Amino acid sequence: MKTKENDRRSAIFLDRDGTLIEDSGYIHDPSQVVFFEDTIPALRCLSEYFLLFIVTNQTGIAKGIISLQDVKRVNNHILSILAMEGIQVVEVYICPHAREDNCLCIKPKPFFLRKSEKDHGIDLKSSFVIGDHPHDVEFAENAGAKGIFLLSGHGSKHLHEIDQNAVVVARGIKEASEIILEAVKNRSGTI
Repeated sequence: MKTKENDRRSAIFLDRDGTLIEDSGYIHDPSQVVFFEDTIPALRCLSEYFLLFIVTNQTGIAKGIISLQDVKRVNNHILSILAMEGIQVVEVYICPHAREDNCLCIKPKPFFLRKSEKDHGIDLKSSFVIGDHPHDVEFAENAGAKGIFLLSGHGSKHLHEIDQNAVVVARGIKEASEIILEAVKNRSGTI
């Protein structure tokens, strides 16, 4: 979806674990990847209007539980399955740091959103972040994007941590995509 003011593109920034695939802890092998039933159809619909990105905090790397190569193999597996379904992800952003490292790239810091804005011409104001953790919603807010909090993954466990009057909450990726596509259909871009 192009914005009226310029040629900048709108995007969907997707958390990985608990949003696209089941969150089974520190996933180190592609055989552990289990997509949610609605992931492929939802992404197929969203990709008609938006560029897709994955943004994932992988603190297990800093903790020595998994390696960066493990994470890349898992991500490549996810990307290849999506590609076979006709879904292109522009880029996968990985933060390999622990929260206490106070790095620039860990969500909710907007580093990767700003990077996509610069590198890919993304209009963050007309873009969305979808994830199952309060950090995903804060990540969106910190860059002027719109956040959708999912109850899938760890979302139900963290629901009490968000202001449900101020944050859009969806049961899973399918409902989030429906909310976004309804906003596109109404051409309002607001949710």
